[in-house]
Amino acid sequence: MRLVIMADTHLPKRARDLPAGLWAAVDAADLVIHAGDWVSATLLDDLERRSARLIGVYGNNDGPDLRARLPEIARADVAGLRIAVVHETGPANGRERRCAARFPDCDLLVFGHSHIPWDSEAPGGLRLLNPGSPTDRRRQPCATYLTADLTDGRLDAVTLHEVPRQTGRGPA
Repeated sequence: MRLVIMADTHLPKRARDLPAGLWAAVDAADLVIHAGDWVSATLLDDLERRSARLIGVYGNNDGPDLRARLPEIARADVAGLRIAVVHETGPANGRERRCAARFPDCDLLVFGHSHIPWDSEAPGGLRLLNPGSPTDRRRQPCATYLTADLTDGRLDAVTLHEVPRQTGRGPA
């Protein structure tokens, strides 16, 4: 099973659209995860149309229209992998410990907010992933998103994809 993981798209404030390579990954994926800060419901509509399956949450920059359609925290069992998605997890210091206590029944926690890619494992085995942002790199060298394969209830081939600057993105 192929996963695409993104967050902090901030459309249309940071870009007019997602990068073409990310759309191609979405079209080929079995599951798309978005960890909040969509900003416009248009992207939610587009991802719902193009995704085989979509799991998403709202973020701190998402207004009432998105909050009416998305949860603050999403949970799903996907092919034996227990997944939680949330926008914000607090400061980096102590993140693994806090998240392991907050999500003791999960194997994978996907989060966003910082625009900084993150891949770590908490004591007890909880995997924490932040894909960064495909449209707003902030203090990072480039914009990013993640793909992964799910095999026999575990993640394989987690890959951080760098978005080339010539994708027509807005201010970086």
